[in-house]
Amino acid sequence: MRHSPFTAVYDANVLYPAPLRDFLMHLALTGVYRARWSAQVHEEWTRNLLLNRPELTREQLDRTCALMDRAVPDALVTDYEPILVGLELPDPDDRHVLAAAIKCNASVIVTFNLKDFPKGALEPFDIEPLHPDDFIADLWDLDQAVVLGAAQRQRASLRNPPHSAREYLDKLLQQKLPETVKLLSDFEFLI
Repeated sequence: MRHSPFTAVYDANVLYPAPLRDFLMHLALTGVYRARWSAQVHEEWTRNLLLNRPELTREQLDRTCALMDRAVPDALVTDYEPILVGLELPDPDDRHVLAAAIKCNASVIVTFNLKDFPKGALEPFDIEPLHPDDFIADLWDLDQAVVLGAAQRQRASLRNPPHSAREYLDKLLQQKLPETVKLLSDFEFLI
């Protein structure tokens, strides 16, 4: 596996939906960029998922977090708390994400909540907020084969129930990834 210096921090809201989390993990395993998150990000997405999905258990989600942490070495950003002082964002509860991004020299924060990470607040740290669809499209521009391979592996892992290529792309569309689906659709026969 190659290791890129390009680093992306995942916000909790992109890890909340399982299909998107799974795709982002498959992409992270390619080595085309370094995926990062923190225990606080884990806590945020799992807490919200437990509130909305009572059939899930804390143990199941803790296991998912542990598997993610094991799958991507050095993904967990720690010791970023001192950086929180002085950071200003529209929602102070998001400062931990920016602090983690600063700590690991991330280039981007992958988030659905772009308004919570205004460019002006992130520019001094040379960090850009990116919607996951834009992030994946940028990865596509960087290395189409890597993104296509991650999509192939994710679809192959979906066994209960299995998904046709079209069903898989429809699932990605439900994740608010229209550009990603448009790019992948040209290669549907390979997925």
